[in-house]
Parts: sequence; C-alpha cells; structure tokens
Amino acid sequence: MIATKDRVRIVETRVLSDDWYLLKKTTFDYLRRDGVWQRQSRETYDRGDGAAILLFNRQAQTVVLTRQFRFPAFVNGHDGMLIEAAAGLLDNASPEERIRAEVEEETGYRVQNVQKVFEAYMSPGSVTEKLHFFLGEYRAADRIDGGGGVEAEGEDLEVLELPLEQALQAIRRGTIVDAKTIMLLQYVALNRTLEETP
Repeated sequence: MIATKDRVRIVETRVLSDDWYLLKKTTFDYLRRDGVWQRQSRETYDRGDGAAILLFNRQAQTVVLTRQFRFPAFVNGHDGMLIEAAAGLLDNASPEERIRAEVEEETGYRVQNVQKVFEAYMSPGSVTEKLHFFLGEYRAADRIDGGGGVEAEGEDLEVLELPLEQALQAIRRGTIVDAKTIMLLQYVALNRTLEETP
C-alpha cells in the first residue's frame, strides 16, 4: 500500500488572506486508487488547533454551557446566538493548559480535574483545525467569578447551567446546533458519565 504522503505532489500554494487567520489555495496532484494522477485545487483555512470542555456536576446531574453570538451562523440564517461548551484556540499552549484557562474565562469555574476524551477534525473539507475534547467535573464552590469571556477579544458570553436531560432535549429540538457541544453531550450520555460511581 502506498503511503498517503507519496500520493500527493504539491504544485503551487498561494496565500489568499492572512488577516484574521490564514487562507491558502493549493494546487496539487493526487494519485487515485486506480493509479491515475489527478490535478486538484483546494482552499484551506488555518486557524490553529483548539480545545473544548464540557463541565458536569454528577450529583446535581447538570452541565455548564455558554450562549454567545456567532456571526457566521447569523449570516447563514440562524439568529446567531449559539449554546456551546467552553472552547478556544490553543495559541501555542498545551490543550489541557489552554482549556483550563479558557473555561475559567468563559464560565468563571476553576476546575481542578480535567479528562481528555477524544480528538476530532471539525470540518476537514476546508479547515485544518483539530479539536481536543475534555470533560471536567465542577462544584458550586469552584466558581470564582461570573465568567463571560474576555471583553477585549469581543466575547460577551452568558453562562448557562442546565440539567443534562434538558441539554439533550435541546439537541433534539434543534436549540443546540453547535457540533462540538453536541459531540460532548452525546459522549456523556452514551458513556453514562453522570451516573454515580460505585
């Protein structure tokens, strides 16, 4: 079997935008399974890798999410106010280090124990970002401030504490439409994370 790196020959790479993040157009030759080389062209958007975390309280059977305005969803017909798990870009930090800081900024909770559960590419057809997914158990005493994000970065988040079942129903109703949040909530439900440990 031929290694993937031997099936791709880069012909040309052009930077289309280097404003917010990096948008490139790459022309390459790809060796198809039938042995024929095919010329293709793709645009890739590189914003770096990120991390997301779902806070849960096993005793109360609740999760902590945020609600914030997302302009791309707004211009695609949504009202723009998305309910999400806390998340952020790594910015050259380790995934665990970054998610601890991000969850505190966004939700106001300082969480001691976080557990990485999986990694996933969120939109591999055009975006290079790989997301690291975490769970963190919280208690009321872990909240050190109101959260809400970093105003200087344009963040204006509302912190929500919901029963897990209500959050799962919000997926069914189409109220929660953010992929990373759906993935984390379904992970918790499928693995029965909130059930009492023996």
